[in-house]
Amino acid sequence: MSATAKPIRLSAHARDQLARRGAITQEVVDAIHQTAWQSAQKDRFECRQNFPFAREWNGRYYETRQVRPIFVDEADEIVVVTVYVYYF
Repeated sequence: MSATAKPIRLSAHARDQLARRGAITQEVVDAIHQTAWQSAQKDRFECRQNFPFAREWNGRYYETRQVRPIFVDEADEIVVVTVYVYYF
């Protein structure tokens, strides 16, 4: 099974960060499936993907939302441990 065909599970912390930072689960899944992975600290991986946004977040208007999941590629699944979200 390829890494991108594995199920993706969000930790409780990652789900909380998604809600607090204004992103959605499907953006995390798309980023993991559609962009190149890079090594991150503690034997983890990360990737980034920009999504059209074109609306306000916290009182400011932004055209783009970038989602950056940090995850572990385990034998049977990909576990997302946290998610960073950037607006520009």
